[in-house]
Amino acid sequence: MKKTWKVGVSALMAVLLLAGCGANNGNTNTGTTGEGSASGKTVTLKMFIGLPRFKDQFDKYIDQFVAKQKAEKNIDVKVQLEMPSSDNASQILKTRLASNDAPDIYSIHAINEIPSFYRAGYLEDLSNQPFVDRLLDSVKPAVTIDNKIVALPLETQSWGYLYNKKIFNDLNLKVPTTLSEMKQVVETLQKNNIAPFELAYKEAWIPQLFLPLNVGAQISAGNKDFIERMNKNEGSFTEMKSMFDIIDLVNANGTPKALEAGGDDGAAAFANGKAAMWVQGPWYAETILKANPDIDFGIAPLPIDDNPDHTLINLGASTSLVVSPTSKNKEVALDFLNYMLDDKDSSALFESLKFDPVIKSHTYETYPWVKDAQVYVKENKAYRDPSIPQAVKDEVGKGLQSYFSKQMSQDDVLKALDKAWKDYNKVNKQ
Repeated sequence: MKKTWKVGVSALMAVLLLAGCGANNGNTNTGTTGEGSASGKTVTLKMFIGLPRFKDQFDKYIDQFVAKQKAEKNIDVKVQLEMPSSDNASQILKTRLASNDAPDIYSIHAINEIPSFYRAGYLEDLSNQPFVDRLLDSVKPAVTIDNKIVALPLETQSWGYLYNKKIFNDLNLKVPTTLSEMKQVVETLQKNNIAPFELAYKEAWIPQLFLPLNVGAQISAGNKDFIERMNKNEGSFTEMKSMFDIIDLVNANGTPKALEAGGDDGAAAFANGKAAMWVQGPWYAETILKANPDIDFGIAPLPIDDNPDHTLINLGASTSLVVSPTSKNKEVALDFLNYMLDDKDSSALFESLKFDPVIKSHTYETYPWVKDAQVYVKENKAYRDPSIPQAVKDEVGKGLQSYFSKQMSQDDVLKALDKAWKDYNKVNKQ
């Protein structure tokens, strides 16, 4: 876990101003823990964002915000930025919230976590914030509950798996539209001594990606009320057992030592042509391009069976920023949230993060892999990322690690997922 401390102008000025105002001058600073008068005060803002690979970009943008607050409001802002790994960020955050130690601003997964965090009272209503009117209509549903906007969508994406276009073109391979076609692609790659799939399962959140891809596609294929029935303890993951068809195909035809390779290792290996495909999302684009700026890769939907109509792109929002209702620095926290989607400055940030546009003024040129995915979306070959509880995703990540190391069977994994969802239901009654 890393901590980065961004410090504005010294608090000394604020202390002197406070002394000059006397013990009580009728001056209140409602909504902040800043020291000093209404102007020239110092505010400490705590942020918890589980995107450590983007530390440099956030550091730079926070510096801009600190300067803006000083220039426009004469507020010295100190930002304590904590950026834990994706593997343990959710658990650390929940521990903090349970102990009444909520950060002012923190990141959650829009689809997975908004419902439970909202019911627990952990989300400030942001519906009246200026950024809301700038959001693209296609993005709003992912951060809306009870007709309220409760989060700022930061990381939206259309995804399935990544593939190396040069390798595919060199071997005259077409993007497979069925499981059988994927098997043929795998066979051709093997014959040419190219590993079909990059495997990097050291971090449990990576193998869990198979779950939303399979559940989303199978819901679209006909099992439409699966999520609803699971929330009522009326369903079972035994209905989804066929997900192991594609999981086993990938696992049997990938790079070695999967459980020893993490996400950054996988990105570097994929970037340098060690494998033709990687079941991963475009959120790793920035890391991939750092390892090999010349790589030409695309995004395609992962086949789950032999019906091409079931081969669909996952369309959703993941990392989103929220404000704690208990924040004593709410005014400044809301200023920062709105600055994250500033019409003037945010385009450069989102472009540097390699994220998709989320507001109308994001007019930067999108990337080739984004355009690849949008072709499927425009052809209605996409589904909305399924709302699977984070606890279930955490369980499948660990379960698949054990499955890959032959410590659990398919049935063991499915039973563990059923139990995880039932346990979630006990704590989070619908």
